[in-house]
Amino acid sequence: MKVTPFSEVEPRERTVAVGTFDGVHVGHREVIAGADTVLTFDPHPMSVTSPDRAPDLLTSPERKAELVESLGVDEMVVISFDQAFAEHTAEEFIDEVLVAGLGASRVKVGDNFGFGKRAVGRPQLLQADDRFETTVMPLVEVDGGPVSSSRIRTLLRAGDVAEANRLLVTPYLFSAEVQHGEQRGRELGYPTANLNPAAGYCTPGHGVYAGRARLTNGESRIAAINVGMRPMFESELGELIEAYLLDFDDDLYGQQLQVEFVERLRGEEKFESVEALMQQMAADVDATRALVDP
Repeated sequence: MKVTPFSEVEPRERTVAVGTFDGVHVGHREVIAGADTVLTFDPHPMSVTSPDRAPDLLTSPERKAELVESLGVDEMVVISFDQAFAEHTAEEFIDEVLVAGLGASRVKVGDNFGFGKRAVGRPQLLQADDRFETTVMPLVEVDGGPVSSSRIRTLLRAGDVAEANRLLVTPYLFSAEVQHGEQRGRELGYPTANLNPAAGYCTPGHGVYAGRARLTNGESRIAAINVGMRPMFESELGELIEAYLLDFDDDLYGQQLQVEFVERLRGEEKFESVEALMQQMAADVDATRALVDP
């Protein structure tokens, strides 16, 4: 799939799905289905228009592109969203972006899509324009409520990664460079890859999770993952994501590691002794191995 900055795009007849698409969840996929082009924004518009209310993101630009490509899209066009672009009216967005910039013959949006200055443009304005055909997709509902990125963020913060994954369709993934830690895990027989949570991105609630780790060479390993503050030990490292890769003993320092969260095993706990902690860690590893396919 081609990823193109809007400033470099060439107009052509195309079907365009438009949205922020953070998470590329099941509702987003209904909007994207059948489109050969996805038009999205970076950074998230709210980080410019309402920075104090900007959400923690579910996907990096790279992860979003990976997920969009998996849906069979040919081109993802990215608008660099800044204050100048935020001042565009809804009519200017249609004229300059959809028509002149992209040459869209068909446009797909979700029912709650807003565009233009202060997001006052609504799907009905698109439908009234006869220069392209507009399809407005209703919100997808699961278990009686609409699927949204906000709903998924709430689930992740509560540690319910299994339900979040059901709405995302694919496991929630976090990516970061492996950092040097305090070697606590290695001393206990469970050396971990330490990742710092990224500012502006959603981190699952504190606890222990079964999941996978994806290496830069494409290899995937089952992993037991801890998110939290390690209450058994005094530490100056703060919140960490620690991944213990099963049946793996290579050096990962400085490498980019992708961690997939599959299911929550338990909350973060402070144990009566190091021995009790080690017994629980062994049980967590066994549970992870039983839950996660290689």
